[in-house]
Amino acid sequence: MNATLRHVFLASLWRRRLATSLSLLAIALGVALGLAVQLIHTAALDEFGRGIRLLNGAADLQVLGSRAGFSDELYARLAQRPEVDQASPLLEVETRLPERDETLRILGIDLFRIGAVTPSLLPVGADPDASTPGDGDRLDALQPDALFLSPAASARLGLAPGDRLRVQVGTRERILRIAGTVPAAGVGQALAVMDIAAAQQTFERIGQITRVDLRLKPGVTRALAQTRLAALLPPGVAILTPDDAASEVLGLSRAYRVNLTMLAAIALLTGGFLVFSTQLLAVVRRRQEFAFLRALGLDRGGLWRGLLAEGAVLGLIGGLLGCLLAYLLAALAFAVIGGDLGAGFFRGIAPQVRVEPVLTLIYLALGVFAGLAGAWLPAREAARMVPARGLRAGDEAEVYRARPRWGMALGALLLAALSCLLPPIAGVPVFGYLAVLLILAGAILSLPGATVAAMAGLRRGRSTLWRLARTRLAAAPGQTVVAGAGVVASVALAVSMAIMVDSFRGSVDDWLTRMLPADLYLRASDATASGYLDPASVARVAALPGVAAVRPVRFETLRLGETGAAIALIARQVGTDGGLPLVAGTLQPPTGPASPHPAWISEAMADHLRLGVGDPLALPLGERSHSFRVAGIWRDYARQQGSVVIEIADYRALTGDTRTNDLGLLLTAGIEPEPVMTAIRATLGEQLSEMILPGTLRAMILGVFDRTFLVTYLMEAVAVLIGLFGIGTTFAALATSRRKEFGILRHLGLRRRQIGLLLATEAALSAAVGVVIGLLAGGAIALVLIEVVNRQSFHWSMDLQLPVGLLLIFSLSLILLAALAARLSGAQAMRQDAVLAVREDW
Repeated sequence: MNATLRHVFLASLWRRRLATSLSLLAIALGVALGLAVQLIHTAALDEFGRGIRLLNGAADLQVLGSRAGFSDELYARLAQRPEVDQASPLLEVETRLPERDETLRILGIDLFRIGAVTPSLLPVGADPDASTPGDGDRLDALQPDALFLSPAASARLGLAPGDRLRVQVGTRERILRIAGTVPAAGVGQALAVMDIAAAQQTFERIGQITRVDLRLKPGVTRALAQTRLAALLPPGVAILTPDDAASEVLGLSRAYRVNLTMLAAIALLTGGFLVFSTQLLAVVRRRQEFAFLRALGLDRGGLWRGLLAEGAVLGLIGGLLGCLLAYLLAALAFAVIGGDLGAGFFRGIAPQVRVEPVLTLIYLALGVFAGLAGAWLPAREAARMVPARGLRAGDEAEVYRARPRWGMALGALLLAALSCLLPPIAGVPVFGYLAVLLILAGAILSLPGATVAAMAGLRRGRSTLWRLARTRLAAAPGQTVVAGAGVVASVALAVSMAIMVDSFRGSVDDWLTRMLPADLYLRASDATASGYLDPASVARVAALPGVAAVRPVRFETLRLGETGAAIALIARQVGTDGGLPLVAGTLQPPTGPASPHPAWISEAMADHLRLGVGDPLALPLGERSHSFRVAGIWRDYARQQGSVVIEIADYRALTGDTRTNDLGLLLTAGIEPEPVMTAIRATLGEQLSEMILPGTLRAMILGVFDRTFLVTYLMEAVAVLIGLFGIGTTFAALATSRRKEFGILRHLGLRRRQIGLLLATEAALSAAVGVVIGLLAGGAIALVLIEVVNRQSFHWSMDLQLPVGLLLIFSLSLILLAALAARLSGAQAMRQDAVLAVREDW
């Protein structure tokens, strides 16, 4: 294409500043959101992977148990096996720092073994010579109070060698001395190390470890060693490769990452629809210009390439803006909510934004592709134009005579329904997202036929303007396609997300109500940290005035099956008022001397292990396997990896563990919780316990829920705003292309105000058709998101809730705003003199 033709095509983008700006904005937002999600998670995954390599060192295999750990006698047996060259025991503890109200990850290591397997965890004392072999002060790392911080932990806590750090054990405090650093941990991993014997003594874990790292002898394969060593392991202890152990966390975060990426892709798709609308209108307005170029010798291919170049330029500029915005969003996300977008998958790491050339080029290419895809149909329409007809005034109406495509629309919807029946691929609901795309395609394809059917079904009425608007849309349904494609996409996106989020929020609210039946909740620390309530503390709290009853809860992790899959164990009182939101089964299973202990499993665990009500279940408790039977399946929105609930009396009888993580307090009727909270602080200590009211906890969790979906709400608002501006620019272009028609109507006696009302009526009818189809498509997409995407991604079910009032207000507002936008945007075309408007007609 020569320079003159490039100017002819590309200069039109500058002339259509508003339409071009909206197209750029839509593409830029889609690219920015998608790339920002990838940048954030790529940096987080890289830092997480670096942390895994740091902790794994040269280990070939890892022996892992529950969070409570297993007997260190197993380490001695494994170290003596002929397959094992080196073995290194570890005790991992998440400890609460009562003065700081946060937690710290502490690794207890064997200083004489760690260097052969994981040298990067070797501590270095404050004395530069403390890391070298020797005696005296050089063995400071063996002191029971010596703690070594990584650079990231030291910076986060603001501590240096010689400072003191208080850690919580149960409802007591221990003071540790900062003796040095762990320099090889780098600036991204917040952790600490200490001697394993000291850690066992400090945290009351005598004789317990949580992991053994194994380095195999030359010639021994991992598969062979796993097979031989598995026979030595007690129930609940698994032997995995380091990659398998790391994939547990990565698998949990993958669904979250994929869903955010798909949401950004839908935003980019909406931008593609807006490019389609603006480019098709540009083709209509420039139809005579293109016909003149064709008459001068420009072939179809040249015209087609020129219009595609316009779309590519839109995509390129929008993509560049989106890439710049993505890096700003990623930096803001790291500063405000961390590297996991608030989901909590990568705690304890501090990733930094890095330039990712490959990812950036991929999303830049996606932006260009969106522009090309949006311009492809308008370019094909212009290339198929007959020059002789295009030079004739009024020929632009041919573009709007779209034929109904019910067959293609129904075919797309049928394929969408079939896609919903297919299973996920590697845990990703690929076919669910394909169904969403097919539903959108079916909705767009149904626009012409739906417009004709809707106009035929409307009452004729006596108003001339009403009849003109109705007849115009019935004769030219393609006008609705041009004006409504972006509306359908944005409305479908907004409606589907509104239904899904409202259903999810309502289900979470109901879940919290059932899970929080007590009047007050008390804990020494969160479920993963070292704080706990011992029986004496529970007894003192239960004896306080105003406390009618207490309900203890114990949290633990278990590893099940040959794969060693980690699940959460919750020991609590169940019975009739246990607060479990069941979806199947009963809270009161039959009991008897020969009946197995009852267990209630979450939906995720039922899906992962293919279990149902009545199935047997073996749970490893106290390094022994015990028989249970599935009494019910319940919803658990807090533990994506799966969870199982058992009676706390059964747990204590089988394990001998009498510790309590959470304590629910039922208060005497008429007693306010504040005096009881004051008495608990006086009993347990001001900083060694945390208390919260169920209403406050529910409001806090729902507040986190709303902040998590804030990006979704913003995307909905942006999509609707873009749709409204799309309608405005569409009808501005339509008004310009129909200036001769309006001039004739002016000659026939219509006033400018009436022509404006005609435009507003057409816009309202077009928007109404688009809104109705968008509502139907959005409802169908919401069903796919709830029943397919969420079930396959997170294994959650939820109750469908329709925010009818919100959707009704949203729909009516959108129709009224569309009419107003069309009326205002068409004002310029109505200012032209009626004689000038028709003088070129021939």
